[in-house]
Amino acid sequence: LRLTGDAGVASAEPASNWSRTNPTHQHQAMLKARVITALFLLAGLLSAVFLLPAFGWLVFVSVVCGAAAAEWGGIVGFSVVRRRVYALLLGFICLAGGLVAGLNREETVAPFSLVPVYAVSALFWILSAPFWLRARWALSGSGASAIVGVVLLLPPSLAMAHLRLLSPWLLLGVMAAVWVADIAAYFTGRAFGRRKLAPSISPGKSWEGAYGAVVGVVIYGLLCLSFTGHGTTDAGTIAVIVGALVAFTAISIMGDLFESMLKRQAGVKDSGTLLPGHGGILDRIDSLTSTLPFAGLLVLWFAR
Repeated sequence: LRLTGDAGVASAEPASNWSRTNPTHQHQAMLKARVITALFLLAGLLSAVFLLPAFGWLVFVSVVCGAAAAEWGGIVGFSVVRRRVYALLLGFICLAGGLVAGLNREETVAPFSLVPVYAVSALFWILSAPFWLRARWALSGSGASAIVGVVLLLPPSLAMAHLRLLSPWLLLGVMAAVWVADIAAYFTGRAFGRRKLAPSISPGKSWEGAYGAVVGVVIYGLLCLSFTGHGTTDAGTIAVIVGALVAFTAISIMGDLFESMLKRQAGVKDSGTLLPGHGGILDRIDSLTSTLPFAGLLVLWFAR
């Protein structure tokens, strides 16, 4: 659902294939496909978020989780059969987990049974992912690949069902923060990008783009709080909020980089071809895999 590509710049893919066609025409065709797909995705998302009942939304989220799992299986080298089995299994686990947590019932407010699920995700992104990105470890073995896929996909999928149950606007607000980070990083990186953020993982991303993402999300977050009547003039509270928004942005960028690293190791540009001009589902939700579980955990913290 992102309208831009990798935050900070253009693709690192070699341009040799462009010599056979007119680059301008190819760019225009790609841009047209991206815009049309984005409009359909946005319309579909808004319709599902606002019109589906709780159970229907949980089923929808489970299907998305299964489709993303199929793409994950492709990235880590699962066979076609194993990929399909894995996708069905993860989709079923998402649906079953949501039912156990009560995410199919409109009256559910604080599904504390999701705390361990969110906590596993949070620990992965805080304690494992930074070192993984630094060392650029390669996944080896189908067992490890399957487990990492569950950690990456199940918590954010359940968080989508959880946050929407509280308010469709809450879910969209969190997702919009990720989109703001991505768009701000893209344009800031194009205008001022000089220093590479992670050249061996995603050469297009820059530190300047990351700083732009931070500024964009902080402004967006403070405006949202102000418009919803939760604004404050207390310096200490503002400092805490800004710190949380900065951390949120950093985690968002980490999710993007993590998928970029795995795709580079697998030798693929996109996770799939389901979305014309946008690649696959994982390409659109990479930053959401790291941020949504934290949002769910924060909501449950305040609901204690």
